[in-house]
Amino acid sequence: MENYGRNGKADFSVVSGRVWVIAPGTELYQVPLWEQRQNFESAVKLKAADNTEFTAKPTYSFNVIKERSIDVVFNNKQLGGGEAFITSLGDNVLEPKILDIMKEASRSQTTDELMQKGGSLAFEKRVQDLVAKEFETRGLKLMTFSSQLEFSKSVSERIDKRNEVNTNLAVLDQQIEEQKKRLELSKLEAETNKARSDGLTDKLLTQQFIEKWDGKTPLYGETPVTIFKQQ
Repeated sequence: MENYGRNGKADFSVVSGRVWVIAPGTELYQVPLWEQRQNFESAVKLKAADNTEFTAKPTYSFNVIKERSIDVVFNNKQLGGGEAFITSLGDNVLEPKILDIMKEASRSQTTDELMQKGGSLAFEKRVQDLVAKEFETRGLKLMTFSSQLEFSKSVSERIDKRNEVNTNLAVLDQQIEEQKKRLELSKLEAETNKARSDGLTDKLLTQQFIEKWDGKTPLYGETPVTIFKQQ
């Protein structure tokens, strides 16, 4: 930065190698283009939609987009120059914004949703997408992100107990449905047997005998007798 940055971005330029900063109003901001890894020094508190508290200790890494390096410095020059510029950017600008995004995202989900299978991963993916979009507007590319959610022991035990109850209820519902099917099958079999029994009348037996006998084979034993009624 030259001339104290009075002319806006026109006073900023990308330089490399040995740089002299003796001239008044000249300041050097060191912006490494390789991946920068940072993490929250302490866990932060979040609240789910049902007001349950949990904690997170995010870790993340990012790159400064080379073509946007002047924007990165110009928009954050108040942080001071030198080697500490990127670290100061993370501590004072990026991490507060990440925290705001995580708070907003956590308030849209219940504890059950966060703790169910894949729930925390879905939350992390949502936050990661929002953080990546925010970083891009600031001339940065998000490389990795991990929220590292943690729930208290009491909350975990409560959710585990609820999941156990739900599992047991699901098993009972399945058993009830199975028993209903068995009863329906028994009823159907009984009705079928009754229909068959009612259908074996003398007339039906005679008819079956006539259909099967060829009229020639000698008959032994008792045979059905057909009585023709004269009109």
